[in-house]
Amino acid sequence: MTDTSAALHPGVWGYALAAAGYVLLAVLLLTSWRGRLQGGLLLALSLVSALWAGSLAYALAYALPLSIQYAALELLRSGVALLFLYKILPLGKGLDSSNVSGLRWMAYAVAAVWVCVLALHGYTWFYEQSVAATLGYDPRFAGHLVLALFGLVLVEHLFRNSPPQQRWAIKYLCLGLGGLFAYDFYLYSNAVLFNTVDRELWDVRGFIHILVIPLIAVSAARNPQWSLDVFVSRRMVFHSAAILGAGTYLTLMALGGYAIRFLGGDWGTLAQVIFLFGAALLLFALMFSGQVRARVRVFLSKHFFNYKYDYREEWLSFIGALASEEPGPGLSERILQALAAIVDSPGGLLWVVDEQTGRFELASEWNATGPAAVAADDALVEFLKTSEWLVDLDEWAVAPEVYASLTLPAWLAAIERAWLVIPLFQNRRMIGMVLLLQSRAAHTINWEDRDLLKTAASQAASYLALSRASAELANARQFEAFNRLSAYVVHDLKNVVGQLSLVVANAKKFGHKQEFVDDAMATVDNAVNKMQRMLTQLRQGREAQRSSVAVRLSPLLEEVVRQRSAQQPVPVFSAGDTGVSVIAEHDRLAAVIEHVVQNAQEASAADGRVELRLTSDSQNAVIEIQDNGCGMDEKFIRDRLFRPFDTTKGNAGMGIGAYECREFVRGLGGEVQVHSRPGEGTLFRLSLPKVPG
Repeated sequence: MTDTSAALHPGVWGYALAAAGYVLLAVLLLTSWRGRLQGGLLLALSLVSALWAGSLAYALAYALPLSIQYAALELLRSGVALLFLYKILPLGKGLDSSNVSGLRWMAYAVAAVWVCVLALHGYTWFYEQSVAATLGYDPRFAGHLVLALFGLVLVEHLFRNSPPQQRWAIKYLCLGLGGLFAYDFYLYSNAVLFNTVDRELWDVRGFIHILVIPLIAVSAARNPQWSLDVFVSRRMVFHSAAILGAGTYLTLMALGGYAIRFLGGDWGTLAQVIFLFGAALLLFALMFSGQVRARVRVFLSKHFFNYKYDYREEWLSFIGALASEEPGPGLSERILQALAAIVDSPGGLLWVVDEQTGRFELASEWNATGPAAVAADDALVEFLKTSEWLVDLDEWAVAPEVYASLTLPAWLAAIERAWLVIPLFQNRRMIGMVLLLQSRAAHTINWEDRDLLKTAASQAASYLALSRASAELANARQFEAFNRLSAYVVHDLKNVVGQLSLVVANAKKFGHKQEFVDDAMATVDNAVNKMQRMLTQLRQGREAQRSSVAVRLSPLLEEVVRQRSAQQPVPVFSAGDTGVSVIAEHDRLAAVIEHVVQNAQEASAADGRVELRLTSDSQNAVIEIQDNGCGMDEKFIRDRLFRPFDTTKGNAGMGIGAYECREFVRGLGGEVQVHSRPGEGTLFRLSLPKVPG
């Protein structure tokens, strides 16, 4: 039967948890090992240690004697650890030749001791008789003691001979392995003294190794030259640390609550409930505290990672914030908050340059207040333009000589908790600057912060420049649309003036005739209607006047002919399909066709010919305006006919009649074709989708 008391022995749990920890470390190392010796030895140390701890947990659980296989695993674990330390020593990189020679002789001595201890274990295995029984004492204890001492010497050499700037990367390894060798030294010193291993000291070793495993993992992550890219997401580490801390806190509070209940007498239960509720309330307050979270992130970045930042996550988060299309803050607010998030700043200000005055206008403020504008010749602005530096005001206060030419302006000194000033440069031109408030955590700015903030600021500046260019383009398009509409109105107004001028010119000659008076009144009425339409277009824009009603073309073309009959040659209309209709704005379509007819008349002699024809096919209504005037060559049609504001009439023309005709017809889903030859005349063919039926 299994000895359940042995299975519940604390030593079983210690070694079992240590084995699980080493297996997890080995998996992390194995997935990122690139084949280098140092990384392979660390992986081997993890695997051997897992096997050693697991076998001891099994032996203690079933109360088995510590036979030769356990002793061999113990020796193998020590040997791999010593070899790993020797291989990562900076031989030839800080050690003089005498030290290198001494280390090599020590390595030979270690190897000799290791072989001797292995031979003694082999003797016990082969002869099935204890060495202690033969000699009266067990020399293997002394051998393990010497190996532990050699391990301490190697750890000391590793830390002392590493350059100061590299000790950050190996200090936890030295602390962890040094602690293990120190404990082994104490364990085997006691064994040599009393000629037996203290059972309690032996059982607690598993827990000692549990404490050391995280230290080894941190050092492996900090030393990429070992080819061990041990990567754990910073977010995962942060949340894991938060959960672990919360669990530890709740455990301690629970123990405190039981102590209060035990010692509180009649008030014990009441005091325990109040204490536990207050402890839980404090925990929630700490977990939702921005300052506490910021300090935890800084602590984890400093002590558990090669670099302060997970650059992939930081960059994706920053770009996502700038490119967000969700309703809420505008671009300037998003830029300010995204830069502040990098260094856990709770607020700041953003100024953007005004192209007209050169001043920097306040574009966004977040939990801070500052001047509405900063002058172009401000001392801070001049320094930023010249140096392109990020200004750390904490550093300036301690060592102002670093910023030799900088004198802080009064407005900056007046901003409470001002911390970082970040210039925004785009194509070597400063287009803005950001001021961030002091971080929630004790955040010291180093080269990593500066590089990340400058890169992010450059990206933010490009977004600002693009936003400004887009706004200017939108304004330019609005002005272009207004100017184009004005040109159309002026073109229509010119035609109205032409009609009224003919009435005035003929009034002296035909004013006594009633027919002329009636015709003149009709012309004036038509001119008034056109001018009212133009005024409406100026107030509301052309699109507001577009109608989707069906327009019969035959009556419309007859009306155009009547309007143009006052000018020679008088146009002639013929309709092959009098019932065809199109979807269009009646007045606009009439004006467009009238422009084409007028051009045909002006291109023809007084005794020439201008014809309008209306036909249709299965899908389109076809309007043809043909004249026998001067005509045009292909080059003119291709390069100039439809170019707006290009005219051959001098000051008498606007150059938009043909362009407006084509754009209007295309807007209705139709097309304009022009066939012409110099000296023979021109044919305009307008094809418009007809109304079915």
